[in-house]
Amino acid sequence: MSATPQKNRASRRVLAAAAGLATVGALVAAMPAGAHDRGHGHGGGHGHGHKPRTVDVQLLSFNDLHGNLEPPAGSAGNVSETQPDGTVKAIPAGGVEYLATSLRTARKGNPYSVTAAGGDMVGASPLLSGLFHDEPTIEALNGLDLDVTAVGNHEFDEGATELARLQNGGCHPVEGCYEKGKKFKGADFPYLAANVTKEKTGKPLLKPYTVWKKNGVKIGFIGVTLEGTPDIVTANGVKGLKFHDEVETINKYARELDRKGVKSIVALIHEGGAPASTSYNYDCDSPGAGDGISGPIVDIAKGITPKVDALVTGHTHQAYVCTVPDPSGKSRMVTSASSFGKLYTDTTLTYDRRTNDIVRTSVKSANHIVTRDQPKAPDMTRLIDRWNKLAAPIANKPQGWISADINGRGSTAPEKPLGNVIADAQLEGLAPADKGGAEVAFMNPGGIRADLVHKASGSEGDGVVTYGEAFTVQPFTNMMNVVDLTGAQLVTALQQQVSGPNEASPKILQVSKGLTYTLDLTKSGADRVVAGTIKLNGEAIDPARTYRVAMNEFLAGGGDGFPALGQGTNKLVGASDLDLFNAYLAAHSTATAPLAPPATDRITVIQ
Repeated sequence: MSATPQKNRASRRVLAAAAGLATVGALVAAMPAGAHDRGHGHGGGHGHGHKPRTVDVQLLSFNDLHGNLEPPAGSAGNVSETQPDGTVKAIPAGGVEYLATSLRTARKGNPYSVTAAGGDMVGASPLLSGLFHDEPTIEALNGLDLDVTAVGNHEFDEGATELARLQNGGCHPVEGCYEKGKKFKGADFPYLAANVTKEKTGKPLLKPYTVWKKNGVKIGFIGVTLEGTPDIVTANGVKGLKFHDEVETINKYARELDRKGVKSIVALIHEGGAPASTSYNYDCDSPGAGDGISGPIVDIAKGITPKVDALVTGHTHQAYVCTVPDPSGKSRMVTSASSFGKLYTDTTLTYDRRTNDIVRTSVKSANHIVTRDQPKAPDMTRLIDRWNKLAAPIANKPQGWISADINGRGSTAPEKPLGNVIADAQLEGLAPADKGGAEVAFMNPGGIRADLVHKASGSEGDGVVTYGEAFTVQPFTNMMNVVDLTGAQLVTALQQQVSGPNEASPKILQVSKGLTYTLDLTKSGADRVVAGTIKLNGEAIDPARTYRVAMNEFLAGGGDGFPALGQGTNKLVGASDLDLFNAYLAAHSTATAPLAPPATDRITVIQ
């Protein structure tokens, strides 16, 4: 999902304070990992003798893991399931120890099994992975026997050079190797980026496709990220790169695969939609009014050549198994498995050996919960323990105390309690004249990556917020900016939450205390923000007056569809968002007087 990536993370890493954790080593050039043709061959073949005309290929898929190796905490770790009586139950899910068990169990009895992902495997990761530039996650994905993934927008958070290192291996260019005598090996599966080219040469940044083969069965995978990646990643992350139309790119490479005799094709697309229900077991194809799926993936699916047999999607963190007609009018499966490893999709592709194609009418698919009541995979437990030991000196340091859960990622409301805390922290830290003189602060909702959970995650005790937990909420270490904006620009920015690129899927900014307005969702476009109600500290916004506005560098660059925020002048660069968040927790909470969830009364919502 759109979020706040940041620049030059390595140079401001907290890890510098714990030099003892990392062993310095040179960046070693590694052979490109991920052979072009692969097949794990989970299970055995059919044996000798006559081969049946069709063979069922099991396609297991997931998306948007975001480095969540441990089960995500609080409501962000739940999956909604509709019960037979129509009630909805929240089921705790996710964690790679359970994901590994789920995938390995699913593969049993399926000699033809391939595992694919829809992007955002890394980036915006909790401290356990983010502190080590997501090497732990790549290592876990290798252990999960991932065969192939598309890149997502978050794979570009640290730029193309770092993405190449995740693929090919080698130690971090600044921080070196994290474990003595161990060099990072890189991904043993290919990252696909068919619609990303280098500006200078026009050549693809990474492989556009790969072919999975087993016993004569061939399936091509084409991987793309959303064309709008530059709008949701900092300029540094996408420097020197061009992002192309998803449909045109997939159709181009589908023709190429077809010419090479690969007739069975799956597209891995880091773009998605929103089903009418958030329950993972919702029947997306039910014919009722308002049912089905909406969002960018619908038009993309309708435009992709019928040569492509199934679409694995992501980015919106939703769960769906839908059919959308291809350009010839035939139904085609489009799937997404929520996020954070909470679900996986099991799709059966019936492969016809005579035509080398998938029998589309036989394609069946379902999402399954990665439940936490199954055995943990011991190899994943060992991996988590190993990296946790390295992270512990930083991760376990207390930053503050809370009296109850303060929901951010897990809140579906336009105004989120944790959003208010973050915006207030930014305003407080940047209000002093020598720190920027901020009068108001804005936080983009996609940059809030988790909830603050009251229950202890380790041995720290209930209500203690550790550095690791704060990092999981604000993992980008974005530098803060304070800029001059006119009142007219402020009003325009608030209207851009619900208009332009954000009209179909509003992005409601989290605002600091003192800013109030009415959001009327019965209206359309920019009119949803009732201009006459916008006030700062009880006074109407003056269109001609200049205001000092604090926000992270991503928003200050106009990211997330807020060009008005990118028009700021007289910029002052402040501390990082994470530093301000931690300083606020320290200043406003003690063990005996913990921080309570704030009221959510800044935005009046009319529905």
